[in-house]
Amino acid sequence: MYRIYKITSHHVVDFAAEELKKYLRMMMPRCGEIEISYDPAATDGFRLGLLQDFSLDTSEAKDTDLDDILHIDTDTEGGIIGGSNPRSVLLAVYRYLTINGCRWLFPGIDGEWIPVKDIEAVKYHKMADCRYRGQCNEGAEYQPNMMEAIDFTPKIGMNIFMIEFDNPKAYYNYYYDHNKNASREAESVTAETVLQWKRQCEAEMSKRGLQFHDMGHGWTAMAFDADTTNGWVKTDEYDFPAECTDYVAMINGERKLRDGVALNTNFCMSNPAARKKVALKIADYAQLATNVDYLHVWLADGSNNHCECEECRKKTPSDYYIDLMNDIDEELTARALKTRIVFICYVDTTWAPEKTKLRNPDRFSLLVAAITRDYTQSVSPTLDDTGITLSPYVRNDLEFPKTVNEYLLHAKRWMKQCPVPALVYEYHFWLPQFRELGTLKAARMIYDDIRGYYANGYQGLIEDGSQRSFFPSGFAFYVYAETLFDTSVDFEALKEDYFSHAYGEDWRTVADFYERVGELIPHPYMHGKMSVDPARGKFYNPAVADAARKLPALVEEFSPFAEAHKIMPRRAETVSYKLLRYYLKYLTELSELLVIKAEGHHKASTEAWQKFSAWCGSWEIEVERWFDQHMFSNAVGSIFGETVINDPVEVL
Repeated sequence: MYRIYKITSHHVVDFAAEELKKYLRMMMPRCGEIEISYDPAATDGFRLGLLQDFSLDTSEAKDTDLDDILHIDTDTEGGIIGGSNPRSVLLAVYRYLTINGCRWLFPGIDGEWIPVKDIEAVKYHKMADCRYRGQCNEGAEYQPNMMEAIDFTPKIGMNIFMIEFDNPKAYYNYYYDHNKNASREAESVTAETVLQWKRQCEAEMSKRGLQFHDMGHGWTAMAFDADTTNGWVKTDEYDFPAECTDYVAMINGERKLRDGVALNTNFCMSNPAARKKVALKIADYAQLATNVDYLHVWLADGSNNHCECEECRKKTPSDYYIDLMNDIDEELTARALKTRIVFICYVDTTWAPEKTKLRNPDRFSLLVAAITRDYTQSVSPTLDDTGITLSPYVRNDLEFPKTVNEYLLHAKRWMKQCPVPALVYEYHFWLPQFRELGTLKAARMIYDDIRGYYANGYQGLIEDGSQRSFFPSGFAFYVYAETLFDTSVDFEALKEDYFSHAYGEDWRTVADFYERVGELIPHPYMHGKMSVDPARGKFYNPAVADAARKLPALVEEFSPFAEAHKIMPRRAETVSYKLLRYYLKYLTELSELLVIKAEGHHKASTEAWQKFSAWCGSWEIEVERWFDQHMFSNAVGSIFGETVINDPVEVL
């Protein structure tokens, strides 16, 4: 009979014990009950707790609360499963189960691949290479999926979940209003409901000990009583309170909402009273939200929207941004709050401050968001800034970086002026994920990017993207999580591991199909990088049109194989093939649009897109747990002429 003893008393260790019990019983369904109890003196059975409580060394961690050390030393009867902090204990449980054959291929029960077998002895010790490993909410959210996404996060070794906005109703609107799918009726939710759901998410994060990163955009409007709950939707009329009007950024001689969008409206950052108002808003929030591990303080979304008054012109927005950080630190210090603050190198603040420095750098981290980078070129392991010429800062008339190396050079200047830990905010699972039809090259880029960022000294990544980034498979997300944990992992080994569990013993046939699709429709084409006549548009390429004509035949050739694997021994495999079969239909229909677009028929391609999008909407509900219809529409629709309303800058 197996027993589980909790050596450390902590609610996350309690949850870890329950998870170990659940999956052991699933692996060994005839093993009988597994008792769980608290006993710091236990010497047999499975013993779960902090490494410190086992008198094990943790000196490799600079900060045991932030650095995840996993230590496993078990035989077939039990043993030690420990971590450097409570979250690490849970991660160690999942790593133990993974080594014993369990896999989590995508969120939810349908993504679980749990073998039926006796447990094996495990000896494993590893501190995660990247301190920060996680995702931020984006796209069209619905609450059951958010619950699954949070549950999935530690199972694949990640330790962060971020929720953008005080109230993320804008993202929930995308799903519940179904505004990208005429096949479904709106079922709108209220701001109060979404705020309750955010708290539910926070409780689920706390149960697992995940780092909670909160907020981001919104402060520049909320501090002056402007509503941001509807995101980037324009407001026809809005009057700031009289006492706040002078605090709004002045652009073209007017102080008002930027294009009618509160979220995109900055404030007069040279005005000490305005900065004080923002700092007080942030401090009040931090004082109440004691469960927040990192509070992100970003300026308005959008770009080229900073105040043009005489005083604001005396310094760059980034200089005033650091003035704001110092104001926030002063207020937090006065309240004895230890809240960690994250500021961001993003659009207008890509350019580093020239004069201002942080007074208390220990409170802060820098987030580098290379949103306009080229997603056909990976991060180089060594930044060679030879020949890189950065465009100058020109207030509200900026030329944004086009390469990731330009961003890294900007970030280097940031870190010289403000020497703080740096992590990356990436967008692989935002629009770019839909622009590589073979999927494998996108996964390889994520792998190379993580290793490149790590080699350049960054402490990890948070991905801005949909929590439904698993169509046609979860391989790219799997690569993301595994490589963040261990940057030395082999890409081909990851591919075999994931595909063999998702598609069974014939997985190589599936991998070969994805390779052939990627060769037929090159990755750079979907990013507008292969036009043979830019005057006819960045997607004009008759050779790609010829290749796209071959795509239906490739799908037809492969389809009998997919159909023969419709029902598989394991549910995760069956679902993987289900998603693949829908993807085959998707590729066939999309091929017609690609032919039209690549031949330069722009009006016809937009008309064809409307029909194609409606067709995709007709089967969205069948795959919505893994496929984000709204984000897909933004990503692919923008290729064929549809406007994306919340692009801060041109990212194609």
